[in-house]
Amino acid sequence: MTGYINTIADLEAETYGISHTGAFGNQLLKAQGTLSGIHTAHDGAQGAPSGINANLYNQLYGQKVWSMLNRECNALSVIAKRPYTSSGWRVLSNRPAGGSGNSLDITAASNATLDASQLGEDSLRADFIGGVPENASLDTVNDGLMPLAPTYTTLHTSPKIVAHQFAFSELAMEMAQIDDGIGDIRAQLREDMGKHHAEVQNQMLVMPLENYSPTTAYTTVTTGMDRAYTSLYKIITSTAEIVELADNSGGNLVDAATDASISHIYGSNRDSGSFLDAQVSFGAGYTSAEARQMTLTVINNMIRDLRVAGGSPKVILTGYDTLQTLSDLLQAQERFMDRKEIVPTVNGVRGVKGAEVGFRVSTYYDIPLIPVAAMPSTGANSACISDMLFVDTDHIWLSVMKPTQYFEDGISNGNPFGVGSLGNKALYRTMAEMGCSYFKGQGKITNLL
Repeated sequence: MTGYINTIADLEAETYGISHTGAFGNQLLKAQGTLSGIHTAHDGAQGAPSGINANLYNQLYGQKVWSMLNRECNALSVIAKRPYTSSGWRVLSNRPAGGSGNSLDITAASNATLDASQLGEDSLRADFIGGVPENASLDTVNDGLMPLAPTYTTLHTSPKIVAHQFAFSELAMEMAQIDDGIGDIRAQLREDMGKHHAEVQNQMLVMPLENYSPTTAYTTVTTGMDRAYTSLYKIITSTAEIVELADNSGGNLVDAATDASISHIYGSNRDSGSFLDAQVSFGAGYTSAEARQMTLTVINNMIRDLRVAGGSPKVILTGYDTLQTLSDLLQAQERFMDRKEIVPTVNGVRGVKGAEVGFRVSTYYDIPLIPVAAMPSTGANSACISDMLFVDTDHIWLSVMKPTQYFEDGISNGNPFGVGSLGNKALYRTMAEMGCSYFKGQGKITNLL
């Protein structure tokens, strides 16, 4: 044999005298008529090759099904999970005196006569905040000693049911085992539907407030939205933001009738200065012209406001575009974001010291920055980048009544009558709901360019 042999076709040509042009010189093969080697060109058109040997070869597809979709669920993974043990919780909504702000509201001392109501007012006189004379008499206004009491309220919620059903026939299961099938079709569907079940729950957690706005009947949309987990966007908002979103001369990003639906959470309604208000930075307004450039000052002010309010953000959820903008902003000033190792657990994101586990993430002021592919942007300007959610996972959690379970029944289990068909039906089901015990410790930055 002479020449180079690079393919099976070359080997056949050298061995049997079959030229590359299709002429055949081997007498043993001529008895079968003119034929070529059993091969086909690489990257050829799909389908069987033509000729006598067409039935000997057919293109096959691997059993593995590769996902071509992004199914990240980072928001769901970083939120703490706790067992659902009660249908609500009690919160301290107002101090015994001094208001419900981040710090005591104190006014100047006064020569005015003191009355009992002033000892418990939201704005305290500086000369009557607890200092009493020696041997003070109980229940005496002039001595500044009268009964005080904080204000408590209750928040309540119930678990939401998230379920996804799928089905496959007996014939489909059997045919997948032969020919060019994928084998166990149930295993493949379980994997893909399981990813979808998690992906949808992640989307519920970052559902923008704009999607709470009705497009048809108000009650229909509200009922459907209330069946899903309460979004982080509905938890981390404020009265001022909701009003601005529905302002016709401003953002007008939600329908005015939606105000009540968004403001109502855990059985209570937000109002100005409410304990349900989170720290929200959206700038001067939500018009397209009012979108502002991301600056370190905007982020630093949010972190400062959260700490003044008694919060301690454990994680910042944002999109990849915002991460890139922040990285460009820091590196342009010859600064670099630090990196930290974290581990997402059932109790939320936590740091790990001295253990080679977890994964590396960027941090800002030692707060992990977690990218969420589904993170939306709030603002009328189409150029707005993804929002930033500053989450204190000590006070936000997913209250789980029943963790994700898989159910299946049907003909493969000997019970076609249970599903009413010659096949199987299956579903994933999770019962849980979001909870929050301290709203002022949560923050959000929106309307960024």
